[in-house]
Amino acid sequence: MADPRGLDSVSGPAPGARRRAWAELLAGRVTRQKPGPGTGRKVQDSAVRLLRSHLDWSGLLLEVEGPPCKKLCLGPLIDHDGPEACSNLSTSFIGSALRDHASQLGVPVAVLSSQMAASSILRMCAAEAEHAHRVLLDTEQRKKLSSLIEITQYLLAHSMFSRLFFCQELWKVQNSLSLEALWRLHVHNVVSLWELLESSADLQAVVSWLFRNLRLLCEQVEAPCQHTDIARAMLSDFVRIFVLMGFQKNSDLRRNVEPEQMPQVARDVLERMLLFALEALAAGLQEESPAHKAVSCWFSMFSGQTFGSIISTDAPKRFFSHTLTQILTHKPVLRVSDAVQMQREWSFAKMPPLLTSLFRKLFVILSPEELVGHLQEVLETHEVNWQHVLSCVSTLVICLPEAQQLVHDWVARLLARAFESCDLDSMVTAFLVVRQAALEGPSVFPSYADWFQASFGSARGSHGCSKKALVFLFKFLSDLVPFEGARYMQVHILHPPLVPNKYRSLLTDYVTLAKTRLADLKVSIENMGLYEDLSSARDVTEPHSQAPQDVEKAILLFEHTGKIPVAVMEASIFRRPYYLSHFLPALLTPRVLPRVPDSRVAFIESLKRADKIPSSLYSTYRHACSTAEKNPENTAPGMKVEPNCVDEPLKLLMIALGGLRAAMTDPAQYDVLSAQIAVISERLGPALGVSEDDGSCEASKIQLSVLAPELEQQEQKVVDLLLTSFCQNLMAASSFAPPDRQGPWAARFTMTMCGHALLPAVLTRLCQLLHHQGPSLSASHVLGLAALAVHLGESRSVLPEVHVGPPAPARDLSIPEFFNSLLTCRTAESSRLCLKFCTAAISYSLCKFSSQSRDILYCCLSPGLIKKFQFLVFRLFSEARDPLSQEDTAGLAWKPLGLPSMDWQRAALCLWRQRTFQELLKEKQFHLTYRDWLQLELEIQPEVDSLSDTERWDFHQWAIHEHFLPQPAAAGGCDGDLETACTVLVDVLLDFCQSSRSHNHSENSDLVLGGCTGNRDIFSRLQEMAADLEQGPAAPYSHSSSRGHFLFRVFRRRLQALASGWDVAARLRKQQELLMYKRVLLSLPPLVLVGSPQVEQPAAPDCDEFFHLVNSELRNFCSQGGALSHDITVHFFRGLLNACSQSRDPSLTANLTLTACQTECPIVLTSALLWWPRLEPELHCRWRRCFQGPLPPELQRLQEAQQFAQSFLSPDTAAPAPGPAWVSAAALHFVIQQAGKESVESALEKLDCQREELLVCLFFFSLMGLLSSHLTPHIRQTSSAKAGDSLKALHVCGEILGFLQKRKISWLVLFQLTETDAGLGRVLLRLAPDEYIRLLPLAFYSLLSYFDKDALIRENAFLHVAVDMYMKLTCLFVAGETSAVSTPANRSQELQSQAGAGAGLGTFSSQMAHPTNGDPVGLIRKARLFLLQSIPQCPKKSFSNMEELLATSGDWDPEVSTALLSRQQAVSDTDLYQEPHLF
Repeated sequence: MADPRGLDSVSGPAPGARRRAWAELLAGRVTRQKPGPGTGRKVQDSAVRLLRSHLDWSGLLLEVEGPPCKKLCLGPLIDHDGPEACSNLSTSFIGSALRDHASQLGVPVAVLSSQMAASSILRMCAAEAEHAHRVLLDTEQRKKLSSLIEITQYLLAHSMFSRLFFCQELWKVQNSLSLEALWRLHVHNVVSLWELLESSADLQAVVSWLFRNLRLLCEQVEAPCQHTDIARAMLSDFVRIFVLMGFQKNSDLRRNVEPEQMPQVARDVLERMLLFALEALAAGLQEESPAHKAVSCWFSMFSGQTFGSIISTDAPKRFFSHTLTQILTHKPVLRVSDAVQMQREWSFAKMPPLLTSLFRKLFVILSPEELVGHLQEVLETHEVNWQHVLSCVSTLVICLPEAQQLVHDWVARLLARAFESCDLDSMVTAFLVVRQAALEGPSVFPSYADWFQASFGSARGSHGCSKKALVFLFKFLSDLVPFEGARYMQVHILHPPLVPNKYRSLLTDYVTLAKTRLADLKVSIENMGLYEDLSSARDVTEPHSQAPQDVEKAILLFEHTGKIPVAVMEASIFRRPYYLSHFLPALLTPRVLPRVPDSRVAFIESLKRADKIPSSLYSTYRHACSTAEKNPENTAPGMKVEPNCVDEPLKLLMIALGGLRAAMTDPAQYDVLSAQIAVISERLGPALGVSEDDGSCEASKIQLSVLAPELEQQEQKVVDLLLTSFCQNLMAASSFAPPDRQGPWAARFTMTMCGHALLPAVLTRLCQLLHHQGPSLSASHVLGLAALAVHLGESRSVLPEVHVGPPAPARDLSIPEFFNSLLTCRTAESSRLCLKFCTAAISYSLCKFSSQSRDILYCCLSPGLIKKFQFLVFRLFSEARDPLSQEDTAGLAWKPLGLPSMDWQRAALCLWRQRTFQELLKEKQFHLTYRDWLQLELEIQPEVDSLSDTERWDFHQWAIHEHFLPQPAAAGGCDGDLETACTVLVDVLLDFCQSSRSHNHSENSDLVLGGCTGNRDIFSRLQEMAADLEQGPAAPYSHSSSRGHFLFRVFRRRLQALASGWDVAARLRKQQELLMYKRVLLSLPPLVLVGSPQVEQPAAPDCDEFFHLVNSELRNFCSQGGALSHDITVHFFRGLLNACSQSRDPSLTANLTLTACQTECPIVLTSALLWWPRLEPELHCRWRRCFQGPLPPELQRLQEAQQFAQSFLSPDTAAPAPGPAWVSAAALHFVIQQAGKESVESALEKLDCQREELLVCLFFFSLMGLLSSHLTPHIRQTSSAKAGDSLKALHVCGEILGFLQKRKISWLVLFQLTETDAGLGRVLLRLAPDEYIRLLPLAFYSLLSYFDKDALIRENAFLHVAVDMYMKLTCLFVAGETSAVSTPANRSQELQSQAGAGAGLGTFSSQMAHPTNGDPVGLIRKARLFLLQSIPQCPKKSFSNMEELLATSGDWDPEVSTALLSRQQAVSDTDLYQEPHLF
């Protein structure tokens, strides 16, 4: 074989070299090869190879002589413009001509045709080579190349073309080749790219050439030109080819080159493109620069569109994994310390958009598990670029929700491994990954403070397993101190790891080191804000900028609780530098004080009263405020904010929101939308004017006033932007796809709105919109807010509860329950809004979560919301009241809501008939029960109802009698029992009245049931059903059943459920409940109180239940000084007359009932005596009309008692008192109460001749009147008139007491009444409220000036009663019950003279006559003085049982106890030395 060097010399001497002769060339061949067999054949083959490699075939063809028509040159054939150019020259002619020329030259026709085709392509690309940096052909060149390809395809089909020779010819002048020409040759199967690459002698040169052309191609793809589609198609094909070539596992390797060379070439090209892009990103790219266009275009190739045709292979996944590895390990020059210092600048929002887009595209093919696993593998096996690694973590948790938990679990494994083997690399990785993920906010990952506390703040942490682990932890934290930010060290100090006491020094050493570092950074723990969030890794806020935020938050908490916040109190003690230097100056900023003190003023005054504001500072503040009133323009210098400072962040936020709106054309692109939402989250903080992310808010509850929700102007602007954006985005997304195919963008956006301390502002604004401005909302607003409510409910587990105030009852609500409380059905407008909102929310939920479990619906929707929807559909659409047919619609109900017309009625009915919704209603918690229906219907205000009176009556009849009454109890109905229906109605009615009173803050204690705040018609339904029960076959009012009347059963059950006690709250609650009971009783037939007379004799009606209610409850809460109110008294007697009308012996029935009252319920008779002037005419009239006879004897007895009492006011002789004595005494007491001063004087003079029992009972009633004058003064009276009533009552008591003392009638028994007393004592106890009986010590000692001390001391029981009353008076004072009662103040001289007229008062009475100015303490002092002066004078019999009395009271008054015991001992000693009387 010839020497290649020789061949090279022949074929082409170097320029300027001397041509050598054949003799010189052969001179070196000293030996002659011997000819042998086959030598000639070898020489011939060598010659062919020589010609094939070095002959210029095109030049040779030009030298060949022959006929003109036989000369062949392909150039003219492909240079014509149209297909008709070759009409006379067929491809067969071209092939024939090539054969002839090849035979003339003695070379294979394939070699000749390949050489000619390559030469033609090179000439074609030569013109393009003149224009540097072009990879695309122009139109003329494409036409020529198309003709050449057609010819070449013919030659290939007839085995007249050599691909290998053709490729070799092309690579000889590769720098002149066009990339598009190669692409078209590949696309048209002339020669594949694989064949082109393997035929090259210098693969590295080919790699460089491909990289250079691909980069130019990327630039031209993004350039505005008419061939962009061609360029993009070329780039996609090249990427696919290289990915298959380089990453397909079982590729065809049967080639002439080594097996690994071609995949390596492909990988090299792809790697060089990636490295170019990453280096360009690191250097910084300018928008619209060629490099930026090239990088953007190359990254766009990492998409499903590019790899769609080869996605079934494993090559794309291998390529993506390899690319991710290259990114993570690109230029690993940053150290861990650099990452610790700089990682907060690598958050998702701050990453270059091109890099985030690349990460998102890589995440499409790889699953979250594969991504986390690959990330872990790279970190364990490579040196990494920490910026890229941590940026990848941020993108991972932002764009893939499933990865959030995977990252959390990965970190937990890293920690476990780190502490198990003290692996520092695992520890570093865990902390960097956690901090990076926490930078993206609590919506995607727990804050660093929460994670650190959860990982190390309990005994379950891995650090607590041994001392070695603790040392390892604190060594690691200490090593971080010089590099990490102040925020992280504050977290470590304020939420330290849990350390056993014996290793406490480790923690102490670290805290000292961290505080020293913080001091170097000029950050102080003591100067931290009160409500500063530790979850953010941003720079620590300066105290002077944090203080105003702390002040506003403290004032807000003070508004809701009325108490100084705990954080403020703690700061005033433990963090005084910050409190005095920053918090108080921010709080005490001078301003013009409002006329009506606002929350700020009240907060300042509370701090002043608690001695938390220095007097000098407070005085300076007040003086500055006074000055500000004169010069208001100079108020609060430096507090105004320049408009531009506020508007600029808002504009940036609006731009970010606009970007999200533009991306809504494909709502399923979660990665794109998540990236934009991350930008929005980043810009929310500056727009709100806060420097922290308050996502992990310290408060576990959100305080909100539904009645008057207020927002700062800046907060409202930001929230309105977010809400508007959400509504617009939802409508835009719904126009492209239904909710279930929109991806999780809405949930991500919602969680963004829950951070930055923004959730309270969002909920406040929603309260304003839904509760106060609902009718003004458009359909798109309602749809958007309903969807937002659904997604907020979806996140209820991570959101705090809402503590709402009026008009709703003050309680803690979950987010879905909060939305339910905002939507009411009281008016036509509010009902329409509620229907729209419920329809939208339920439809959106059913569509959004159609493929998920029912549990998520339970989280998103409040049962109350679904029940309100059922209620409104039944109420407003009569067609919904009919049973549903089997032909209901099974489609999703969201579709009608997307229509422009927005027909809410059709949408609601469509949802109602939907099978999925009806199945949902089978769940017990979502089904509308009879009780639920009553609660909602009671809220309706008839005067602004959407139904007319007739329509409302029809609806009530259908709902009660056709729907709920026959329904089974298990389904929320009444099982056909009308009494059950009445029972539930009464119970709901009473609950509603309790809530309505608190909602509307009514000052009317006798709130009318179903009044202006409720549906009066529901109460009419109760009356109708009660009448039906009365007329039924089994009269419920006979009370023959042991269960009793349903009404009293309801009362008993509710009273048992109420909290017992005598504190103010419990008493007011019970009084409110009983007032409603009374109103219910008054609204129902009066026979309910008495019951029908029994058939058997004696024919007395059963009043036991009413008597029990009166004695146990109404007597205490609905009476005034021994009598019930007029309405309930009249109602009882009307019921009595009705019972008499049903009796065989009316007179006997009345007598038996009233006789029973004397022993079982005496207050009914005293009430009749009080109201007799108004009661008697009706009794006489009805009795005469019904029975044509005189009143029954017992009624006549009441009439006689009234006449006896009236006779005391006449100048005539008093009539004899009828029995029993307490009835006459009660009548006399009421007459004296209502009489004028002169009449009272004359009446009291006639008492001297009355019976003892009557006087004692009258004294008891006068004592009740005295207490009543203090406890229940008339509202419309002036203070002087009230004092006059009290003095009058005291005067009457004193006069009666004087008569008792004058006639030596014992009256002390009235202060020793017990339930075990028989006869009169038991009756008197049932005539007075229990509170009056407990306050008898006040009445006792109020009468001190009227006591006949000499007479009293002689009574054996006096000292025991006096001491007992004093002890009880002291207990009342300690319990605070004397605050409701004040002793008479400023008594006139007349009263003092009257008091001085008492017999035997002497010096003591003069001392006691001085006024006490209404002070209970003064009364106790007088009582104490009275006892101390009386004890020495009491006889020895007075001290019997005294030790037992003192033993029960404890150490109540040591001085009085000592005086009693000393006197008792002295009496005993006297008895010992006294000479016994033997005879």
